[in-house]
Amino acid sequence: MGFFTSRKSEERLSTDMLAADHSAGLLTEVWSWTKSILIALFIVAMVHQYGFHLSTVKGASMQPTLEENEWLFINKTVQFIGSPNRGDVVVVKEPEASEPQPIFLVKRVVAVAGDEVRIQQGKLYVNGLFAMESYTDSPIEDGSLEPYTIPQGSLFVMGDNRHRLASYDSRSFGAVSLDKIEGRAELIVWPLSKIRIL
Repeated sequence: MGFFTSRKSEERLSTDMLAADHSAGLLTEVWSWTKSILIALFIVAMVHQYGFHLSTVKGASMQPTLEENEWLFINKTVQFIGSPNRGDVVVVKEPEASEPQPIFLVKRVVAVAGDEVRIQQGKLYVNGLFAMESYTDSPIEDGSLEPYTIPQGSLFVMGDNRHRLASYDSRSFGAVSLDKIEGRAELIVWPLSKIRIL
């Protein structure tokens, strides 16, 4: 009789050990998956914050280059490596925004620190030279701008749409500090029919 009781106890102990091992194995597996997911989310957040992300075009200020609802691939490393050049399309935090949520604008860099810009008779001049802007389809219809030298650490940005009141840009809020540059638009990624490098 004692033999059977001992055997039953051993079987119960063995079953309990298997259940404990299974439970520990399950917890280890769940923890492993949780760590992997957290690491992946952290990497995605870092890439989005400091590397690359997608941005949607709103409004008509960059026509004819960009149309509303097109998706842009934004390179954010430009904030840390070098700075945008003349002709680059950039995403800018609106300098005069008073709302808690920042407003982002897509504009083109037309002048960099040290450049002198002037607008006269519908034409843009940079450092005294007429700026050849193949990306626009009309003269500037918003009047003139007296010669203005871009301060260090700043850029002068404009929309490609030069029709009257079509773009809110540096002609309204002045030069943009480099710390307001969110990134450089590298290419259009959507719709597929319009994929191209900017």
